[in-house]
Amino acid sequence: MTGPVLTIIQNDPAVPAGTYDDRPRELGIDVRTVTPYTGAPLPSPNELRAVIVLGGPMGVHDDAHHPFIGPVKRFIRSCVTEGTPFLGICLGGQLLSHVLGGVVTPAARGEKGTTTVTLTDEGVADPLFRGISRTFTTFQWHNDSFTVPPRAVHLAGSHACKGQAFRYGGTAWGLQFHPEVTADMVREWSIWTPETASRTEQFLADFRNARTAYRDASLKILDNFLRIADLI
Repeated sequence: MTGPVLTIIQNDPAVPAGTYDDRPRELGIDVRTVTPYTGAPLPSPNELRAVIVLGGPMGVHDDAHHPFIGPVKRFIRSCVTEGTPFLGICLGGQLLSHVLGGVVTPAARGEKGTTTVTLTDEGVADPLFRGISRTFTTFQWHNDSFTVPPRAVHLAGSHACKGQAFRYGGTAWGLQFHPEVTADMVREWSIWTPETASRTEQFLADFRNARTAYRDASLKILDNFLRIADLI
């Protein structure tokens, strides 16, 4: 391995890392994307500098239909055990909650579109959210939701979904919201179902209107994570 490496676990071809792939490369960080849904083997966490696990339309209980979910769960548990800096986004956050003893409920407290998230007092003081306003703009695209697992610290919530962010120990964070999306991703996700397809232009307009605030908060979260991992 030459230079610092950020490992991204992508769980679905339509759910890439977006700006969370572009930004590290701009900073000179080597990025490796692993796609377990294609059968690609997962690396050993004790060899990694930092890990981001992305979202996907499947759920944490969908092992039968998506057999790679089981290995991803074991990989995440190993990341926590090894103390590998870890950031789980949407499904990635749900998987982290699940392996730590939290409850992930299908079709509960779902949200879609550009919205705001509010930090708890603990979230304001957390290094992942350093420099971010207590209430900030982000993007949501989830049907399921997680609880904050035992011994974890609740960091953020929204009006519809209390569990938006948590930290476990000093190296693992789970997010329900999406800080990584681009306008192209918003468009693609919106056409997945007839109900959301009818709202595509509104999803895009809301996202573009909030683009500056969204990007500012999202990149601060990423940069903070990269600092925690000692990659910048």
